[in-house]
Amino acid sequence: MSTQSFKNIIAWQKAADLAVLVYRDFKECKDYSFRDQIQRATISISNNIAEGYAKRSDKAFRNYLMIAKGSCAEVESMLIIAERLDYLTVSQHKDLIEHTEEVGKIISGFAKKLQAKDY
Repeated sequence: MSTQSFKNIIAWQKAADLAVLVYRDFKECKDYSFRDQIQRATISISNNIAEGYAKRSDKAFRNYLMIAKGSCAEVESMLIIAERLDYLTVSQHKDLIEHTEEVGKIISGFAKKLQAKDY
């Protein structure tokens, strides 16, 4: 790993940006259990990237990236439900879905790049 800090990883930066957006857009949500779950799932994305990086092993890092990717899918699922429940405006939903999909693609690409190094 040539990066000096997890903070330099684009996947982590984008995931942290997504977490800030989710916290902002759900801060007034009165469904506290829903709000808590989507916030925890979103923060889990960047936290797993950071934790995987700290393991200093490409294999371990890939495993944590896949956990982060799973959290990304959880967030996307919850955003779809949030739209159905009218917890978000159309604009908020569209923006969050786009960010979530982008983060998921970046994580997948990064994991593939790490796997290619092994072969």
